[in-house]
Amino acid sequence: MSAPANRHQPETRSRILDAAEVLFMEHGFEATSMRMITSQAGVNLAAVNYHFGSKDALIQEVFRRRLTELNRQRLAALDQIEAEAGGAPLKPSRIVEAFFGTSLALAADTEHGGHTFMRLLGRTYTEPSTFVRQFLAEEYAEVLERFLGALYRSLPDVPREEILWRFHFMMGAMSYAIAGTDALQLFAGKFDDADPARLMPRLMSFLLGGLRAPLPEYAALDKRHRGGREAA
Repeated sequence: MSAPANRHQPETRSRILDAAEVLFMEHGFEATSMRMITSQAGVNLAAVNYHFGSKDALIQEVFRRRLTELNRQRLAALDQIEAEAGGAPLKPSRIVEAFFGTSLALAADTEHGGHTFMRLLGRTYTEPSTFVRQFLAEEYAEVLERFLGALYRSLPDVPREEILWRFHFMMGAMSYAIAGTDALQLFAGKFDDADPARLMPRLMSFLLGGLRAPLPEYAALDKRHRGGREAA
């Protein structure tokens, strides 16, 4: 391959990734065809096959190019607050900020594709496919182990099962919020305040409130259920 052609390879690869990212976010993985991607990127199918080999490999690379850096930033933020704590348990709010704050900062980036990617990631959580779910589980393994471990140490009196559920709820809230305001408009009408930069303080306040909420009173709930069964 000639030198001029080699110089265009990174640009072509980035155009394909950018096009795929937008189309996957707008239409989902199944509904997005390779023809749609090549048309939006202004390339032929041979270029996609050359750079990625298959649609599955393209999907993985769309996630990997931003998720790898996002997870690196999360771990760096956790490393920093752990170093500052000097071995003491971390404040739960600092852990939440380190994990979700980096995500929301990326979601506020409307100039370099961060907002589009986080909307795609949010859509992936709400419309998961087996292939993508398995890939994301592998990408998140180290990060989730570190952050959940930090939460367990910071909340020793909270059952681990409850921490897992609350983290699950926080991930869902973030994904739903980042996915856009379309659902909100269904019951709120026209919604002008959709600035991604405002999302961080709003959502962080909500997430921290959920993490600090009182634990459910399962004993009373179980007693009511037993009473209902006995009455029946």
